[in-house]
Amino acid sequence: MTDDNELGRILTREDGHVLLIGIDRPKKYNGFTNKMLNELAQAYTEYENGPWRCALVYTTGAHFTAGLDLANLDRAVDLFPKELIDPVDLHAPLRTKPVVAAVRGITFTIGFEIALAADMIIAGSDARIAQLEVKRNLIPTCGGTQRMIERAGWGNAMRYLLTGDEMTAQDAYRMGFVQEVVDPEAVYDRALVIAHKVADQAPLAVKGLIKTGRTAAIDGFEASVADLPVDSAALRDSNDAKEGLQSFIERRKANYTGT
Repeated sequence: MTDDNELGRILTREDGHVLLIGIDRPKKYNGFTNKMLNELAQAYTEYENGPWRCALVYTTGAHFTAGLDLANLDRAVDLFPKELIDPVDLHAPLRTKPVVAAVRGITFTIGFEIALAADMIIAGSDARIAQLEVKRNLIPTCGGTQRMIERAGWGNAMRYLLTGDEMTAQDAYRMGFVQEVVDPEAVYDRALVIAHKVADQAPLAVKGLIKTGRTAAIDGFEASVADLPVDSAALRDSNDAKEGLQSFIERRKANYTGT
């Protein structure tokens, strides 16, 4: 009988305005079980409803994840509970706050999809990235196909989707999947620095940028532009807009409150 410890866990702790979300099952290459998927959605929901301004998703051990642990997965249930924030950002309720992903080593299937659903990826130079589903008579179901095509174009995406081949961190960087490549031992620290940089910005503006960008990606350029007057007016009327102006006048760091 498999106990809860063998089924992995999701760790959460705060570092100032950043919530750290750790995927913890290193002995099994952080392979996802139903328990871990449920806890990941719970962590994202806690983040969305909490005071944090940015989240960092990382994993323990030398690898991000080998993907779903099919031997310990009940495929008759949804991967993520419908009432919780969706970590792969496909189904409502969607998060409104930023996420940075720190990946290294093996980053397969749903692991890459979780990372792609974040707003940026910091990768170790040892990253081995792949959507292997085609080799198992499956297709990616957590946004991998759509986001790979969106970011790299049809040919670049299909080069890896249709073969199941691995790509290196440099391949992923060249195609726009990864934003920075660093030494494997520096991935977490570099991603944390960036997460804190994001958290230091005006939180309402950060959420506004995500909303505007998501609208453009899903509904198109014109829909995103049409929303700009309302979105911009909401920011101008906020307390943080006054603080932003005052901090500029006084040449100091702004003290944003998210109001």
